[in-house]
Amino acid sequence: MIDRKKEIYPISIPLRKHLIKYGREVDIPVHYKELLRFISSISLYDSKGKDTLWETVFYNEQDRADIHYNLKKIYAILKAEGDMSVMEHLYVDRVDLCTYGNTQPFRVRIVNRINDNFDYFYVKLADASRVYGLELEHLLSPNRISYLVYKNTLIEEHIAGIPGEQFMRQHLDMPMQNPIRICKEFVKFNERCFVRLLGDMHSSNFVVDVTPDFEETHYRIRAIDFDQQSYEGKKSVYLPQYFKQNNILIQLGMKHITPESMAQYQKEERALIAFRLKTSTSEIEDILHCMEKDTISTPANISSLKQDLAKHYKTSTFLDCRNMGEILRMSLRQVLKK
Repeated sequence: MIDRKKEIYPISIPLRKHLIKYGREVDIPVHYKELLRFISSISLYDSKGKDTLWETVFYNEQDRADIHYNLKKIYAILKAEGDMSVMEHLYVDRVDLCTYGNTQPFRVRIVNRINDNFDYFYVKLADASRVYGLELEHLLSPNRISYLVYKNTLIEEHIAGIPGEQFMRQHLDMPMQNPIRICKEFVKFNERCFVRLLGDMHSSNFVVDVTPDFEETHYRIRAIDFDQQSYEGKKSVYLPQYFKQNNILIQLGMKHITPESMAQYQKEERALIAFRLKTSTSEIEDILHCMEKDTISTPANISSLKQDLAKHYKTSTFLDCRNMGEILRMSLRQVLKK
């Protein structure tokens, strides 16, 4: 569905000002390019011996000490507002590089030596599309997102959950799973992505957060990749239901929920998005103003998408949009209509 890798767009001056205003721009002690100074790497395998397509990288002794110390400082900034006392019992267990990713991110594994508890965070090249995606996820979804930007470096927290592909392969047939609740969440996730124009949500780009309750099990599907925020020109790219990797969930939905139930779930999700729009008006206005001044897609994609959405919503107002920011604003306005 996506023909080629997306161009990386730099952080514009208006977006930089927005990040500073809302505390996302923070001076950090180590940048993405410094992590590229590794001297060797080895393939990383999972517990079953399968190649994860990540590589664990190694630094010379002098660089390793400095880089690991500064990565711990970044973790303290991300998780504890810079309180360096949390660093006392932490150490960097591993730094991994994703060689197949669009921006080749680094993943840092942080371990508490007292109890062996561990956490991850990511160091990436700052791409404006991804920053817009993170900010919109924070404002318009049920999930809060922690991330930091400094110059050309983006720091992201780890989003915990079962990878979508693994969940479909290993967990759907378990007796404790509730297929109706799973299908309901996928319908709502599909609607969230479409309304806020987050694309490429196939099973490798989302996780399933499973929360047991006293009576039932709750599910939440969370996006983990935001590179395709308001970029592609095809409407179908913004609808997870059209990705063949998600077919198992589509088939499950056809089996367990009716069209009437699906329409109800869509309306529920749109009502929740409308509520978030009304309660975070100034923040959303600010980020939309930035997008409307920014270049985050191609003229061809903009032209194609506004025509698709004009046809979908049966309104010509989309045809007057000049950029992806204006298209997104018009898309969000649709949920505010009665």
